[in-house]
Amino acid sequence: MIPLRDDQPCFSTPFITYFLIALNILVFLFELSPAFQTRGELNALLFQFGVVPRHEIALLTGTPVFSPGAALFPIVTSMFLHASLAHIVGNMWVLWLFGDNIEDYLGHFRYLVFYLLSGVAASVTHIVLNPSSRIPSVGASGAIAGVMGAYFILYPRARVLTWFPPIFLFHVPAWLMLGYWFLSQFVSGAATSIAETTQTTGGIAFWAHVGGFVAGILMIKVFPERPQRYRYGTW
Repeated sequence: MIPLRDDQPCFSTPFITYFLIALNILVFLFELSPAFQTRGELNALLFQFGVVPRHEIALLTGTPVFSPGAALFPIVTSMFLHASLAHIVGNMWVLWLFGDNIEDYLGHFRYLVFYLLSGVAASVTHIVLNPSSRIPSVGASGAIAGVMGAYFILYPRARVLTWFPPIFLFHVPAWLMLGYWFLSQFVSGAATSIAETTQTTGGIAFWAHVGGFVAGILMIKVFPERPQRYRYGTW
């Protein structure tokens, strides 16, 4: 199920959404630079700037692997790293699709704060529910999940043109599409926790998605709407 476009109008230019997409792409191009062409060099980068739950838990229990700054900094930097081309393309597409409306609602600065806090909440959720994991978690999907949670609350009746591979196209209400996505992430996260695969192997950080989505739902109820958001015609 792949969302293609929505019919929710936007009344301002989403400069921060453009900036976030550009920044993520630039960082990914940096990952593709010759300095990180070997698997070991790229892994070292991801371990240094990705979220490794075991390192964060060690900091909280008084046995830090790194200095406090080096252990906490990845909670932010991990939002701008991606593991593959498909990873970043999927994330940036969803941010492009839903981010403009949330930025339009909040205003540029509040939207940036909202996005970063969603990412932090996603990482904290991942750390708490996978405390023994030694696998670095990277990607913007936790922060973007917060944007999706806000969209779920603000524009539940918006229609999203959705592709169901291989050939079907349907207009789906946003509440249904996003609700189904959230439920799938929750079920997958629960199944992963039961299997305890996150302690030994990589994969999708489902609980980060769940945490970001819930954070977005809660925060959009607190963040005020930007005044004078609509454009009025002149007569």
